[in-house]
Amino acid sequence: MLQDVIVWFMLFIVVMCLSGLSIHDSFDLALLPTVNFPQETIKYILSYLILSYLILSYLILSYLILSYLPDGTEPSHMHYENDENYFRGYEWWLMKEAKKRNPDITLIGLPWAFPGWVGHGKNWPYDFPDITAAYVVNWILGAKQYHDLDIQYVGIWNERNFDSKYIKLLRYTLDKSGLDTVRIIASDNLWEPITRSLLLDPELSRAVDVIGAHYPGTTTVAGALKTQKKLWSSEDYSTFNNEVGGGCWARILNQNYVNGLMTSTISWNLVASYYDDLPFGRDGLMTAEEPWSGNYVVESPIWITAHTTQFTQPGWTYLQTVGHLAQGGSYVALTDGKGNLTVVIETMSHDHSVCIRPPLPPFNVTSQNATFQLKGSFVSIKELQVWRSRFNFETKKPAFFEKLTPLKLSDGSFTLNLAVDEVYTLTTITTGQKGSYPEPPASAHFPKVYKDDFNIRNPPFSEAPDFADQTGVFEYYVNLTDPGPHVFTLRQVLTQRPITWVTDADQTISVIGDYQWQNLTVTCDVFMETVKTGGVFIAARVDKGGGSIRTAAGIFYWVFADGSFKVTNDLAGQTVLAKGESGTRAFGWHTLTLTIKGGYASGLLNGYTLWKYATLESPKNGWAAIGTHSFELAQFDNFAVEAE
Repeated sequence: MLQDVIVWFMLFIVVMCLSGLSIHDSFDLALLPTVNFPQETIKYILSYLILSYLILSYLILSYLILSYLPDGTEPSHMHYENDENYFRGYEWWLMKEAKKRNPDITLIGLPWAFPGWVGHGKNWPYDFPDITAAYVVNWILGAKQYHDLDIQYVGIWNERNFDSKYIKLLRYTLDKSGLDTVRIIASDNLWEPITRSLLLDPELSRAVDVIGAHYPGTTTVAGALKTQKKLWSSEDYSTFNNEVGGGCWARILNQNYVNGLMTSTISWNLVASYYDDLPFGRDGLMTAEEPWSGNYVVESPIWITAHTTQFTQPGWTYLQTVGHLAQGGSYVALTDGKGNLTVVIETMSHDHSVCIRPPLPPFNVTSQNATFQLKGSFVSIKELQVWRSRFNFETKKPAFFEKLTPLKLSDGSFTLNLAVDEVYTLTTITTGQKGSYPEPPASAHFPKVYKDDFNIRNPPFSEAPDFADQTGVFEYYVNLTDPGPHVFTLRQVLTQRPITWVTDADQTISVIGDYQWQNLTVTCDVFMETVKTGGVFIAARVDKGGGSIRTAAGIFYWVFADGSFKVTNDLAGQTVLAKGESGTRAFGWHTLTLTIKGGYASGLLNGYTLWKYATLESPKNGWAAIGTHSFELAQFDNFAVEAE
């Protein structure tokens, strides 16, 4: 049964500044970066993600300050205290590509982890706040000096405790470095205790410009409003990007402001560009996880985002007359103060808009007629452009971001027949468009025969394609001490455990390939650089990654600089299947070959059998991998896989 409701929009009750109805890439999980796609495909993907005239009018693009994340490593700009390199990783490239397409994009940095030297070996970044502040400020200065990128906001430490002394010192260090326009977000965790601290400490309050909460469930706390700070949902969504994920995104984009007066909603993450079987598979606004095939998928959250971002810009303001519809759903209205108006309406039902977190209390939505009455100067608007998305969960034939016939207004009034699970945008902005590109190539499995000799003299990125670092950092390296066939290699470069966000592994590891691989042969040349205690491995059927990497199982073939080897059923090296003497030493190249067929495995060293018939009951499938025994320097070359 249709219900009727009347909504009034009045120009003279404009409240909070729209500092960013925004989407965000978190990229700590972007382990198979989009940069590995064919160049023409990259253009299409970036257009869907960034180009304001095509899909998204990006307002905020937020980056992790690169520093060794256990959900997928990103390289720091300072591996060591005397080391600075502002060309590692692919984020610089992506920020510049984003700026090319939309110069108004706001850039943010948020540390999720820190190099171990920042904490002098302790898993804590605040004992030496001057060092931590300098580390963060160097990243901001490097962005400008080497890439002409202006970072406009910076956070503290993702979802971990904050330290008031550090925040104040960070503000001081920014100002002293000529970065007084860079604003601080705190604390990228819960509303409390940061809100209470800001109210009790005027100096801290002067240092912080934005209160950022993660997964606030569309609500805030009274104290946060009392601070008169900008309120942001500085990490949200984090949900599988099917239609329910699109419904989650539609609901929180509206209701974060309606319920919590948050003027920015930042999605974690931007694009699912990592192996699907890693944690949070397809947890992005679109999916691009097959650089080997070129396939990508424009998922429903992209079109839901367009309902807001194509028709607003930084500097627009919310009207105070926003709220909930009588029979469920919500509406927001925004203006540029120059006569333009954008209204976004969502009627997402409970079961079709559940986010991964937090739990969603029950509510009901039914079909309804909603009458909107414009007042003030808006009453003169005669026509509104109409864009609609229908999820159609019953028919399973969704229709996203369709342009409908413009709506004619009489005395500023219009009525909509709103069904359940719909999103509407009504706007005076006439530039919206859906755009189109050729169909992407068909999806395909990772190649069964794969080789990489890392022979790239001037690589465009520090990472080798398709390797997904889980702990440690594996970078292209020029081995000037070897005049032979191993001049260009892949090197694990971390020599100290980072200040971690969650528990990582004691060993470094980078996975590659197809998670469904069972029977395969992995071959790699290895070079240990640590005398006596050094060690490296190749592996297959690795069954875990991300934050679970510490407990990964598989079959791991290790050789050590003390002349020994072992074969284990786990990354931790506790379940030993075979062991013995190998004659391996540091500073010499050795070729390892691991073959698995059914429940048995065997290994070659330099072409000769070293061990065989190791019994492997589980896991039955998983990725191939390379890695080191500890945080140590080691090199890899001529990596190859042949899978059945």
